[in-house]
Amino acid sequence: MSPVEEAGVTVFILLLFFGIYCIIFRLPGTLIILIDTVAYASVTHFETIGVAFIAVLAAISLSAEGIDLIGGVAGVRRFPSSKTAFAASLAGGIAGAVILTPVFFVLGTMAGILLGSMTGLLLVEQIERKKIKALFKERPGIRAGRIVIVLLKGTAAIIMSALVLSRVYS
Repeated sequence: MSPVEEAGVTVFILLLFFGIYCIIFRLPGTLIILIDTVAYASVTHFETIGVAFIAVLAAISLSAEGIDLIGGVAGVRRFPSSKTAFAASLAGGIAGAVILTPVFFVLGTMAGILLGSMTGLLLVEQIERKKIKALFKERPGIRAGRIVIVLLKGTAAIIMSALVLSRVYS
C-alpha cells in the first residue's frame, strides 16, 4: 500500500470508531458508519464491499435509528452534553478501549469505546443529578430507556463496524 492509501484506510477506521462514539450522545453514529463504508466502497470500486453488503448495513442502520426515533417519540431524552460530560465520556472511551483491546482485540476496542464512554457519561450525570432539585429530576424509566437505546444502537454500530472490517481485511 502506498502512504496515501494507508492514510485513507486510517481515516476510514477512525470514522468507524467515531461513529460508535457518537452513539453515546444519541447522534446518528450508524449513519456515519454507513456513509463511511459507502465512501470506502466507492473509492475501492466496490471490490471488497458490494452493493448487497451495503444494503444489509443500511437495513441495520435504519433499524437502529428507528429505535432511537421511537425512543424520542416516547419521551426519552438525550444525555446532557455539558463540557464535563463530554470530557468524561472521552476519557471513559479511551480507558475502555485501552482496557478491552488486549483482551478482545479490535472488537474490544469498539466495545471499550462504547462502554467506557457510556460509563464516564453516566458517572458525570449521576453527580450532576444530585445537584438538581427534586422538582426537576426525570422520571425513573427515562434513564433506563436512554441506557437501553444507547446499548441497542451501540450494539448495532459494533456489529456494522465488525462486519465492515472483516470484509475489508478478509
